[in-house]
Amino acid sequence: MKQHIMFDLDDTLIHCNKYFYLVISQFVDAMTTWFAGYEDVTANAVRDKQTEIDIAGIAVLGFKSEHFPQSFVDSYAYFSDVTGRKRSTVEQDFLWKLGLSVYEHDTEPYPNMEETLYSLANQGHELHLYTGGEQLIQTRKIDQLNLSKYFNNRIYIRQHKTNEALEDILAETALDRARTWMVGNSIRTDVVPALTAGIHAIHMRKDAEWQYNVVNIEVEPKGAFFTLNDLVEVPEAIYGYINR
Repeated sequence: MKQHIMFDLDDTLIHCNKYFYLVISQFVDAMTTWFAGYEDVTANAVRDKQTEIDIAGIAVLGFKSEHFPQSFVDSYAYFSDVTGRKRSTVEQDFLWKLGLSVYEHDTEPYPNMEETLYSLANQGHELHLYTGGEQLIQTRKIDQLNLSKYFNNRIYIRQHKTNEALEDILAETALDRARTWMVGNSIRTDVVPALTAGIHAIHMRKDAEWQYNVVNIEVEPKGAFFTLNDLVEVPEAIYGYINR
C-alpha cells in the first residue's frame, strides 16, 4: 500500500550537529583564552550559557541563520559584563564570522541515505522532505546531494518547525494521515508534531543530540511510533507495519 513518507533533513538524512559542535568548541577555546584568569569563565560555563541563549533565540527567530552567531556574541557580552572585561569589536567580529562559518561546510549524507530513499521510492512510496531553516541554506544542501530526484516538488522549508507548521503542510497536500509518516531525529520538531497531527512517526535516535531537540513525549500515538538507529531500518519498519 502506497505510503506518504516525510523526511527531516538535518541529522536525519545529512550530518548537521557535528559541524555545530565543532564550531562551538572553537568558540569555547577562544572564550577561555580571552577570559583566562577569570575563574567563573570555564569551558562548561561558556557552553551552558551559549546553549541557553541559542535555544532562547530559536523561540523568537526560528531556524534563522543569524541566531547562531548571535548566541556567540551575546554569550561574549554576558561574560564581559559579569567579569568587567572590556569588550572588543575585533573579538565580536571574529565570533560573528566563526558562527556563520558553520553554514559553509559541504553536505555529508548519513550512511545508507541513498539506499534508503531509493528503496522506498522503488517500492512505490511517495517521498516528501520537510526541513527547518532558511530557503537559501537548505536549498544548497538539497542541491548538493541532488535530493530533488527523490522528492521532486514535495520539499517544504520552514523557518519554524512547529505543530502548526506541520498542520499547514498536511492541509496543503491533503495527505491521508493514516498513510503518512514523519521520519526525523528531533523529538521536539519531528516526533511530537507528527504524533499531535495523528500521523505515524519514526524517531531516528542520535548518540549526541542537541539539547533543544530533547523533550518529553506526552502525546498518545494514533498509529505507528518507532525509534530506530539507522536509516536502513526505515523501509523494513514501514513494510512490517503496513503488512502486519
